[in-house]
Amino acid sequence: MQVTSTVRKPLVTGGKTVHDVTEDICRHVESKPNKLWGMAFGISVITLLIGSIAVVATVWNGIGMWGLNKTVGWAWDITNFVWWVGIGHAGTLISAVLLLFRQKWRMAINRASEAMTIFAVICAAQFPILHMGRPWLGAYWALPLPNTFGSLWVNFNSPLLWDVFAISTYFSVSLVFWYIGLVPDFASIRDRAKGIRKMIYGALSLGWNGAAKTWSRYESVSLVLAGLATPLVLSVHTIVSFDFATSVIPGWHTTIFPPYFVAGAIFSGFAMVLTLMIVTREVFKLHDYITMEHIELMNIVIIVTGSIVGIAYITEFFVAWYSGVPAEQYAFFNRMQGPYWWAYWSMMTCNVISPQLFWSKKIRTNIAATFIISIIVNIGMWFERFVIIVTSLHRDFLPSSWAMFYPTVYDAGVYLFTFGLFFTCFFLFAKFFPVINMAEVKSIIKSSSEKTAE
Repeated sequence: MQVTSTVRKPLVTGGKTVHDVTEDICRHVESKPNKLWGMAFGISVITLLIGSIAVVATVWNGIGMWGLNKTVGWAWDITNFVWWVGIGHAGTLISAVLLLFRQKWRMAINRASEAMTIFAVICAAQFPILHMGRPWLGAYWALPLPNTFGSLWVNFNSPLLWDVFAISTYFSVSLVFWYIGLVPDFASIRDRAKGIRKMIYGALSLGWNGAAKTWSRYESVSLVLAGLATPLVLSVHTIVSFDFATSVIPGWHTTIFPPYFVAGAIFSGFAMVLTLMIVTREVFKLHDYITMEHIELMNIVIIVTGSIVGIAYITEFFVAWYSGVPAEQYAFFNRMQGPYWWAYWSMMTCNVISPQLFWSKKIRTNIAATFIISIIVNIGMWFERFVIIVTSLHRDFLPSSWAMFYPTVYDAGVYLFTFGLFFTCFFLFAKFFPVINMAEVKSIIKSSSEKTAE
């Protein structure tokens, strides 16, 4: 029986007890995969294999297989890189920031969002690695190796190097945060398992014994990691924005990029969390744990961040006009009415107009509408990165060097590969790991002994 409030809706419905939580969450880990999971996993693996063809062709023949040219040296690859990093933002926000603010509604969704962060960052890393052409010969030069290893250190003034530090730190902290949160739940599965499964989950649980001192250390470590991870929410995408903001390219050289990119990352990250949680809710029948209250609160975050992104778009145009710089003014005019006008207006429709539908309580509490809009938002955020990157590059200061970017089948194939990788990893996680944090969800419901005493 839950602790209920006269003001707020319960975060766990169905009158669940502590025992019910364990049974419901462990059931999908211990049972055989259902048909829906099998179909989804099969599609993701096929997508991964098809995309692998493009990856192998790119590595074998070089990035000349992509649609890049002398003018547009960054396009599909950096667009997808920034998009995946943005998707990984919501996991740390939900886990760390909302933990520090004691927001209990995070408890049912933080586990999946943390996993999403890990897999999204792995997908993002594929693009700079592949863009090196022959990464086995030079990928390690992105690391700060001493001069005794080679001729020169890396350029510490380069925002591309800052990316390496920021994203590797973000990945490391997020991975540790995610795994530490899994330890108590691994112990619960270990105590129910037999044979080799008991050995595997026993090793994963790191000797967890459930003692008061163990719980105290667990909570202390969680708070420390949350404190470390919280600045990363702001710093990682701020540093990604420096790739553009520190240049002199019209449309990029602007101080609004850091907060603009952070808001956009949270915006797209929450949209992807919604997409995944709605699917997980239906496939594993977790309606009592991922409730309409969770979905509505996430939709409210999307309204706020979507509105911030919309204001940023307007501010960009105002600053370009106010600057009086013809090249800057033309860059934004070109976005609206140039050859890529369709991408710009797709971005505006998906990112500014569609989230405003959530002002209606009827829509933001509708599962089908939420699922569709969450996908639309992520499409719009991809177009945002494409517009920022390609429309600023394809017409630069010299009209004689203007050129169009046309993606090839290999560009699309590498992007498809990352989708297959992401969903394959997520479906494996959802099947073999507890997709909801049992330990935290149990903390917001009464124990069966309290229920009996009543």
